This record gives sequence, structure tokens and C-alpha cells, in this order.
Amino acid sequence: MKKLSVFKIVVLVVLGIVIFRMVFDPFRLPLLALLIIAFLFSFKKRRKCKNELEDVPSIKKSTEEHYESIGMSPQEINFFRDTMNTTKKQIVQLQANMNKSTKLRAIDLRNDTLRVSKALFKEIVKEPKKLHLANHFLYTHLPNIVDLTNKFLEISDHEIKSKETYEKLEESAQIIDQVSKLIKKDYQEFVSDDLDDLDVEISVAKNSIKRDNESNN
Repeated sequence: MKKLSVFKIVVLVVLGIVIFRMVFDPFRLPLLALLIIAFLFSFKKRRKCKNELEDVPSIKKSTEEHYESIGMSPQEINFFRDTMNTTKKQIVQLQANMNKSTKLRAIDLRNDTLRVSKALFKEIVKEPKKLHLANHFLYTHLPNIVDLTNKFLEISDHEIKSKETYEKLEESAQIIDQVSKLIKKDYQEFVSDDLDDLDVEISVAKNSIKRDNESNN
């Protein structure tokens, strides 16, 4: 059995005293009702906040030290972890949605939507300081495609479909396909700096090889 916190004990004692005094005064019953409602609302809000905190997996010491070593503040670390936790859930939901429909699976195969989303997720985790470069993916494209696929599956489950229903499904599929292409573009833009760095390395290597060949000749 869980022990009550000091806060809860104090609140319960105070509330008990107030109830005891008010129960004998009918004119104070409305005030008593408001106090009970306020207490329940406060308790529910505290419990919700606690659940949200527990929802984010605990951070490893090595990971926390890595974040600190690259100059992230505690607030930035918390924001980053909360953002990535939400993103992970959205990708899991997207995968479940894609697997429930032949039409959606075809879109996924055509655009590598899930593979690209997971790859971009890993790249962001590797470079948290570049979080702002993935704004479109994190806050627009990924949430949108999850919502669109949710609605697509909901409409697909209708037992009786009209001509308008099929038209809406086709339109939704086209939009999902377009958003999938945008997600692929998000990935390409995020890793573009790495590609530029590789171009520089290739150029340096070519020049080195050229100099060595000329020297040997």
C-alpha cells in the first residue's frame, strides 16, 4: 500500500476540519461544494503532470553528460527529450497505420516514408543542437501525416461508401503521398551539411592523389 505524502495528509486534515464545521451550517454547503471541486481539480492536474513526467523514459548518465558536453542547458535537454519522445510515438503510430491499409503500404513503399522518418529521428538524436533544422518534420509534416492516415483508416472502415467517400479517400491518399515526399525532403535537408563535408573531404583527397601522382611522375 502506497504511503500518503505530507502534502496529501495536510490537505485531507484541513479538508476534514472544514467539512466537519460546515456540515452543521447549511448556508456554507455551497462553499463546501466549491472547495471539494477545487481540490479534485487540483489533484487531477497534479496527477496529470506527474504522468506526463513519467511518460518520458529516464535519461542515461552518459547521454546526459553528452548533452551537457555540447553546451545544452537542463531546460534544453528536457525540451529535446520531450520532443523526441513525442516524435517516437508518432512514428510508431504512423507505422501501425501504414500496415493497416494496402493503399498506405503502397505509398510507404514508393516513398520509404517510415524508413526515412526513422532515419531522420536517429540523425536528430545524434545531433540535438540541430533540432531547429527539423522543425518542418517535427511540428508539421509528421503530425500531419499521422492525422491524415488516422482519418484515412477511419473513413476506410465505413461499411457503406458513397462516390464522395471514395473520392475523399483518393484525395487523402494523394495528400499523404505528397507529405511523404516532403518528409524525404526534410531528411535530405537535415543531412545536407554532412554531404557538403563529404564533398570537401573528397575534393581534398583528390587533390592529394593528384599531387602524389605528379610527384611520382
